[in-house]
Amino acid sequence: MPRLRAYDRTSAVEYAHRWAYFRNPDYYDFQNIGGDCTNFASQCIYAGSGVMNYTPIYGWYYRTANDRSASWTGVQYLYNFLMTNRGPGPFGEETDINAMEEGDIVQIATLRDQFHHTPVIVRIDGRPTLDTIYVAAHTGNVDCRPLSSYPLRMVRFIHIESVRLE
Repeated sequence: MPRLRAYDRTSAVEYAHRWAYFRNPDYYDFQNIGGDCTNFASQCIYAGSGVMNYTPIYGWYYRTANDRSASWTGVQYLYNFLMTNRGPGPFGEETDINAMEEGDIVQIATLRDQFHHTPVIVRIDGRPTLDTIYVAAHTGNVDCRPLSSYPLRMVRFIHIESVRLE
């Protein structure tokens, strides 16, 4: 039976606030080569989970800019990892807006019919709605930006359920 640990939402949100307008020097900045949003979201999730998954191809990890999983920096790959992870590290589920909590992530499409941006939820004022959810993100550095301020074509909500230790 795998051991589980609660996802530390406070640590994930604190990390998001700390690095929303800056870059942690421990991680490469992908801003100019496709965007840094999912890299930033992964850093926040890691701050809340403390466990990476080093499984080749399908894992979720970062060692260097050239030694990382596709799921660390790719929008769809992060989604795939969180939805299917049965090994070490965080796992989640796609759900509706009502299940969202601080430290969860949102994936959005603004310009085309493909998800391409991964903000982190840092505040929810009352019942979760597009107007009461506030996010932090890179590639368009923001902190406490209302989700409703994005020109949303599509949105999906990913709730981080827990973290497997092994």
